[in-house]
Amino acid sequence: MDRAHIEELFVPFAAVSVKRMFGGHGVYADGLFFAIEADGEIYLKADRHSAARFQEAGSRPFVYQGKDRPVTISYWSLPDQALEDADELVRWAKFALEAARRSGPKRQIPSAGRRKTPKSTEKDG
Repeated sequence: MDRAHIEELFVPFAAVSVKRMFGGHGVYADGLFFAIEADGEIYLKADRHSAARFQEAGSRPFVYQGKDRPVTISYWSLPDQALEDADELVRWAKFALEAARRSGPKRQIPSAGRRKTPKSTEKDG
């Protein structure tokens, strides 16, 4: 699935930005990473609040092959009905964006050149 097709798929939901990643694409809305495209399939972000909904809809978790074992991450396949009904697509995409918001910003790693300097514990005399 190419970038244009992914953007077109999400038109009923929101303008999205699509970036290449690991042979697939990362999909962003409102600056948040909420979906993955891999091997022509869309996976949406889920969390403890929404994963059961995806499972009940017949979705499958995203699994990739790690170095020595399969790794499952918190993204679930877009339910089939969402591919045929724009209202359903919007509903599921909202669940994913809400999960991305709940996950919060990732911890920022200080730049290599910037170090915290310890505060002096000595009193000025």
